[in-house]
Amino acid sequence: MTDLREGRERVVLEHMESENRHEFDVTMATFDHPRYEIIPTGEVYDGAEAVQRYFDESRTAFPDQRNELIALHHADDGVIVEFWLKGTHNGPLRGISATGKEFTCRCAAFFLFEGDQLVCERVYFDAATILGQLGLTGGAPEPGDG
Repeated sequence: MTDLREGRERVVLEHMESENRHEFDVTMATFDHPRYEIIPTGEVYDGAEAVQRYFDESRTAFPDQRNELIALHHADDGVIVEFWLKGTHNGPLRGISATGKEFTCRCAAFFLFEGDQLVCERVYFDAATILGQLGLTGGAPEPGDG
């Protein structure tokens, strides 16, 4: 069991680090079949073409988007990661012009496995926190404000 956990952890860390390097071919290679589920928006990106579209759209809006690991936890069928998601809104986002503002949001992602194969990344975050920091709603204040 230790070998399986260590292998899964290596896959998840390579997945996250390759996203930060914008080496999305490496990120997609961590999956047998790429699949992202973005829970706050209800979006599912299933397959290489759809996942590449997600990367293109999100990194156009947030070219410096990155994650910073907070904690990693093992479960029977996956790895749960807590992380800071950060970025600057320097490109269009679903018809919304760039604000030039930065965001920082604490997130959780469930990396689901079948054996040693990553089959899904399911991401949870508070969209209102991000939108508020970008000045797009009356959402949560920026970290340190208040």
